[in-house]
Amino acid sequence: MAEPPHAAHRERPLSPFTTIYHWPVTMATSITHRVTGVGLAAGTVLLAWWLIAVASGPAVFNQFIDLASTPLGQVILFGFTWALAYHLLNGIRHLAWDLGYGFGKATARNMSVLVIAGSIVLAAGFFALAYAGHGGYYQ
Repeated sequence: MAEPPHAAHRERPLSPFTTIYHWPVTMATSITHRVTGVGLAAGTVLLAWWLIAVASGPAVFNQFIDLASTPLGQVILFGFTWALAYHLLNGIRHLAWDLGYGFGKATARNMSVLVIAGSIVLAAGFFALAYAGHGGYYQ
């Protein structure tokens, strides 16, 4: 079927969302809250693996530690720790919303930024304590 003659060479405009739309930080934190929830659910496999390794004796536990000590293992553990910190802080924010606080546009935006920054600080602080030798392993 042939195109109508008036539509053959017409330039189509681009959608304006590609140039003017930006994600509000509150939307990004909402999506991130859902993603971290899924990540935490998947991360419970790591927690179960660790508990099984502890219960199975030193040989199995050392295998877990050997894998967790690799750079990839450290990234995964940091991601799990950050997701836990993020989900905790954002959950507190949602609790404040449930109580009727923080619905103003500026307040919601500022609290979103604080949740992101606070979760990074908490996760980094947790890892700093662990690397400083205060990770709970004593000889």
